[in-house]
Amino acid sequence: MTAQTFTAQMSVFKGCWRLYVVLLNTTDPWPEFGFDRALPVPTFTERTEALSVLGFEPVPGAAWTWTEDCEIYGDPASPVVLIAATRVRSREGWGA
Repeated sequence: MTAQTFTAQMSVFKGCWRLYVVLLNTTDPWPEFGFDRALPVPTFTERTEALSVLGFEPVPGAAWTWTEDCEIYGDPASPVVLIAATRVRSREGWGA
């Protein structure tokens, strides 16, 4: 059986980094891991370990990409929000 692939994202929520896996076409809650800090930004290793706790792993060759957004839509003076994303797959034996 081939593992399903998903998008994992990481952003700051209520002052702390959180990593979550986007599950489309479901009402199930998205798997989420909180880092309980704003700084430093979680390392690649910490992100990989968090994904493992959630039952996922990065797709081989996938890279993290960073996107800049704004806190208040359409307001160029709004504080910046950074969102990181990568492709992940469910680990064997996990039923995501």
